[in-house]
Amino acid sequence: MSKNRTAVVALGGNAIIQKGETGDIHQQFANTRKSMKEIFKLIKKGYKVILTHGNGPQVGNLMLMGEKARDILPEIPLGVADAMTAGSMGYMLEQSLQNLMIDGSSLKKIVIVPSQILVDRKDPALTNPTKPIGPFYTAEEAEALRKEKGWVIKEDAGRGYRRYVPSPYPLDIVEKDAIITLLDNDYVVITGGGGGIPVYKDEQNHYEGIDCVIDKDLASMKIALAVQAEDLIIITGVPAVMINFGKEEQMELSSMTLAEAKYYHAQGQFPTGSMGPKILAAIEFVQANPENRVIITDVENLKDAVEGRAGTIIKAY
Repeated sequence: MSKNRTAVVALGGNAIIQKGETGDIHQQFANTRKSMKEIFKLIKKGYKVILTHGNGPQVGNLMLMGEKARDILPEIPLGVADAMTAGSMGYMLEQSLQNLMIDGSSLKKIVIVPSQILVDRKDPALTNPTKPIGPFYTAEEAEALRKEKGWVIKEDAGRGYRRYVPSPYPLDIVEKDAIITLLDNDYVVITGGGGGIPVYKDEQNHYEGIDCVIDKDLASMKIALAVQAEDLIIITGVPAVMINFGKEEQMELSSMTLAEAKYYHAQGQFPTGSMGPKILAAIEFVQANPENRVIITDVENLKDAVEGRAGTIIKAY
């Protein structure tokens, strides 16, 4: 199945900064090296790989740094912070994967492509913050930040309180032709970092940046469709998708059909700030081509999930 098969692997930002960690560079590199060991196994199986990644904790921390230094340094717009994390996190992924390839005597070319992702300037999502970024706060800290900074802070799937920012729907990838060319020339491509750099077209058809964060799973789905990938692999913090999460009747799903995914999503089984965008990305990807499949799992179960022994596999039938 893996011979010449193309996979877009979407790595969650929280896989690089674990909950409870300070997120210093040593922790981030340690987590990245661990994650890349599993990605390397996928490459050795013969997959052509595009690697994307989230940036929620990282971009939130970067914005917080700017906030703390606002009296002495110019403000960093959120869209620019997206571009900065695409480069800094891409560097960690690239170097960690390169070193594994050197040790395994199977060096392949790797390249980072910071990608601009086109959105609609009139997308209603721009006035409805739904994307969590930055660290977790207690209820008391959240209330203080709401009053002091005017941030939108909400509970994040029972894990604590986080800042929320707008997350418009991705329409197209500006650099998609370059990504396809690199993939065709046997590069491992790291792109779509943090959901990409959000841009819109103005009246002169020029690209302009916009302050928001695009969901990395939806952006990864758009990249997967653009390169005609067969697999979209979404790496998250749980081994498989669950319904009735946190309740007595909680149940892990090893597989879902397209119809089941739509049904459970319509039931409200998947929160907007966590599993919801992953299921929406899966639905659109499989709906576009019945031969496509989506795998949702954690990084530890990636190898078994690709072989159908773990995780949640979503297919048309």
